[in-house]
Amino acid sequence: MSQSFFPSAQPGILHHYSDRLATFEYSSTLPPGIDKPHSLLFIGGLSDGLFSVPFINDLAAALESSPWSVFFVLLSSSYSGWGVGSLGQDVEEIGQCVEYVRKYKAAQNPTRSESPKVVIMGHSTGSQDVLHYLYSPKPSTAESTGSGRPVVDGAILQSPVSDREHLIFEIKSGSSQGSPQILAKLFDELVSLAKNNVKAGNTETILPLSMTAKIGFSDTVPMNSRRFLSLTSPDSPDNPLEDDLFSSDLSDERLRQTFGKIGSRGLLRASLLVLPGDADQYVPDWVNKEQLLERWKVITKDGAGRDDIWDANSGLVPGATHSPSGPDQEEPKKELVSRVKIYLTNLEKAA
Repeated sequence: MSQSFFPSAQPGILHHYSDRLATFEYSSTLPPGIDKPHSLLFIGGLSDGLFSVPFINDLAAALESSPWSVFFVLLSSSYSGWGVGSLGQDVEEIGQCVEYVRKYKAAQNPTRSESPKVVIMGHSTGSQDVLHYLYSPKPSTAESTGSGRPVVDGAILQSPVSDREHLIFEIKSGSSQGSPQILAKLFDELVSLAKNNVKAGNTETILPLSMTAKIGFSDTVPMNSRRFLSLTSPDSPDNPLEDDLFSSDLSDERLRQTFGKIGSRGLLRASLLVLPGDADQYVPDWVNKEQLLERWKVITKDGAGRDDIWDANSGLVPGATHSPSGPDQEEPKKELVSRVKIYLTNLEKAA
């Protein structure tokens, strides 16, 4: 999901939040005395890195004079790292960043009585990270390299889409790489190869780039057998793997294990804001977006035992593509930014 490149410069602060990872805090020359105790941590999708999601500039500008700072979180899986990454690794690193940012903001104003608020916002596959952060069991001390996952004050899923359903659509549509029949055969070969690797204990074995590129994945990103199977989840919907969180054919039981666990895990203090794009080009035509969103809503609320866990501003963003940018996306982009801003303002006012 590449974006058009426009040379630009963005002022800010680059923070080193762990041994090898950084987060960029959008900043500007604000007048002295403006207090910004709260933080929005943005997590990009596959192949994303600093400045690869243009609408974040608009969001940062809209929050410039507010008490909220915007951070872009770099993970091990950012840029080309996603082919060998995992949601578990991502949320471990996100947890480290949450902890760092909260301590950093507290140190800026040690006399402040209220604790700095932190919200995590996922874009595209970053939404899988956010949902995984909120619903999955915390790892044991032996499995965790950090301090685990701190509680967050809010969470946002922006353009949550199914990588599996998008791939199915790409294969059925055919491409310059081959007909639907050829692509389906190639996919089956890749699944067989990946499963054999995993069965033999070679989960990190890289699949042939010439094959994965032909069915729609990046032609520059190596992908290991484990992540390929997780993203494509070939045995879904009966046996969905880690990355298959947003497919429309998943059972209510599967959704109860994911969306339905958000409330009981206790990692989200306030509400969940969910903002799919009404014109998201990565969602196949056969998916009923409104119906799917309603299923997520009902199961999230039922699992938590409270209605307010699902934010009232959740809903399809009219006319919005996957990552709103360009002249024809000005209104959807404004709507997206407005809903996020309202959500943060409400959160800020909450006790």
